[in-house]
Amino acid sequence: MARNNDPFREMDRWLNTVLRQAPGTNATIMPMDLYRQGESFLAKLDLPGVDPSSIDIDVEDRTLTIRAERRVEQGEGLQWLSRERPTGAFARQLTLGTGVALDRIDASYRDGVLTLTIPVAEEAKPRKIQVSHEGSPATIEQDHSE
Repeated sequence: MARNNDPFREMDRWLNTVLRQAPGTNATIMPMDLYRQGESFLAKLDLPGVDPSSIDIDVEDRTLTIRAERRVEQGEGLQWLSRERPTGAFARQLTLGTGVALDRIDASYRDGVLTLTIPVAEEAKPRKIQVSHEGSPATIEQDHSE
């Protein structure tokens, strides 16, 4: 029985865990779920407390970049007792494959969750190919007029 051994998988998992927990890293701000549903990929990113007007999404080549900002609350007489929620500008990038329709990506923001709908490109969708055949034998007629 063959085993698929990826020596980098464990290191990648460990590094992702460390980055999510390290203070001051942007990875803690934008956790993401990514899945395929039907003919689209969906990415759901947690962005609680982010002003929707600060969200900026662009695609260059096959890299999708998401930028957002959570501003620091300021006010007269404000005295911080605990400040655990990260603030500031942050970004996340996704490398998209060739089988997606870059021109039809849709984004919506609701209840602190940014949802990106990334449709599968028409040329990447599975399809049936009709097989044509000649089902009946050809009839050959002879000319008996000689």
